[in-house]
Amino acid sequence: MMSEASSLPPAGLLSGIRVLDLTNILSGPYCTYQMAMLGAEIIKVENPQGGDLARQLGASPDLNRQMLGTSFLAQNAGKKSVSLNLKTPEGRELFKQLVATADVVVENFRPGVMDRLGLGYVVLSAINPGLIFCAISGFGQDGPMRGNPAYDQIVQGMSGVMSITGDKESAPLRVGYPLCDTLGGLSAAFAVVSALYARKGDGEEAGKGRFIDVSMLDSTLSALGWAVSNYLLAGVEPSPIGNQNMTAAPSGVFTAADGPLNIAANKQEQYETLCRLIGREDLITDSRFAGREDRKANRGALNAEINAALLARPALEWETLLNEAGVPSGRVLTIPEILASEQVQSRRLVQEIPYAHGGLDSVRVVRGGYRFDDSEPGARCAPPLLGEHNAEVYAQLGLDEADIAALREQRVV
Repeated sequence: MMSEASSLPPAGLLSGIRVLDLTNILSGPYCTYQMAMLGAEIIKVENPQGGDLARQLGASPDLNRQMLGTSFLAQNAGKKSVSLNLKTPEGRELFKQLVATADVVVENFRPGVMDRLGLGYVVLSAINPGLIFCAISGFGQDGPMRGNPAYDQIVQGMSGVMSITGDKESAPLRVGYPLCDTLGGLSAAFAVVSALYARKGDGEEAGKGRFIDVSMLDSTLSALGWAVSNYLLAGVEPSPIGNQNMTAAPSGVFTAADGPLNIAANKQEQYETLCRLIGREDLITDSRFAGREDRKANRGALNAEINAALLARPALEWETLLNEAGVPSGRVLTIPEILASEQVQSRRLVQEIPYAHGGLDSVRVVRGGYRFDDSEPGARCAPPLLGEHNAEVYAQLGLDEADIAALREQRVV
């Protein structure tokens, strides 16, 4: 049986794994944040002149000026930070020394940047044959678009996501958060952990390093699932249908007395139960709505009948009534509303970490979307200041305070 969430210790499944994190903004930092929450030591290697650009991004201009942007704080708890200028010979040499101590390198530069720095996989794997090198990019390491710059919105547009988001009037429409960055980061974390697992095994995989090529575009297309398969296997090009479910009806967003309500009556028995609960049993025998395909073909007329009946009660009452009867239902909530909900609170999904910078007493970050029976993912320390762990990490390479001060004068760290 699952222990109470409040009693679960931090997960340590990746304890002892050292990751050098060269990434910026979201896809890469999100990848390494997942590993940090599982106990890996993440050393964030940042340019001394500004560090991760996400330090300057977020909803608080004041925190942005202090290089503590909320975009950075959200994905970098549990990590250490060292400053290092990889464009200098001394910086590259220090990085190679760090590589000799590491299990994983993660970077999200454009393809070819690490090779031009003399720090590509061939060079680094010669230093550390067991190294797992993960390169995240917009379009992958090969193909005609390999060198194109790619932010999340660019990939959302090119992947087809925007073409099927919204309705016929509003599409193409961007998903309201950085979906493709997040999917790229999750794909990368999964691939890295899989490679680590294989490296610990027996036989020819034991101790083996490898290069991982993660494409945000590929990751997004893979996650598009049914939309892609409907075209590949059935020859049907997906189109935007707003808040409706293309596979079933009635399934989508409806209107209760006080606001929107999602209902997914995808099965025949769920549809019939819904009709009875809203006092419209006549809809069950209406020939327009008799079967799944009939309801899909007459979706507009059916939705109008259901919406009229739903106006009799507020959304929460319908949600409770329908769920108790086995018809999936849920209000359409805002971010503050769901975070304040009893469900999310009981799961301890938001972690609060003491923090003494930027005028903050603490930072609140979101854990991973899972728990183990004996532990839960979570950050072990607050997001780092730029170069906060220089002394600690570089001391392991034999550098003392005077050495680090000299490198700082040379703008190496």
